[in-house]
Amino acid sequence: MPTAPAPYKVIANDFAAKIKSGELKPGDKLPSTRQIADQYEVSMNTAYRAMSLLHDRELITGQPGRGTYVAEQPGR
Repeated sequence: MPTAPAPYKVIANDFAAKIKSGELKPGDKLPSTRQIADQYEVSMNTAYRAMSLLHDRELITGQPGRGTYVAEQPGR
């Protein structure tokens, strides 16, 4: 019986798809972790894990005190 993917993976994959499609462009500011948690109706920890996964994939970059942004994509 197949299991649903973890909520943080669903969120990360949603943002990754938006980045890859061009809906979110390099330099675009992402919503705060609180806004993501509210939008997806998940805990702050789940939203944070999703953002951490995107950071590990080098799709986003954090700027302390400023926010989280779509990373510049190498080779584009």
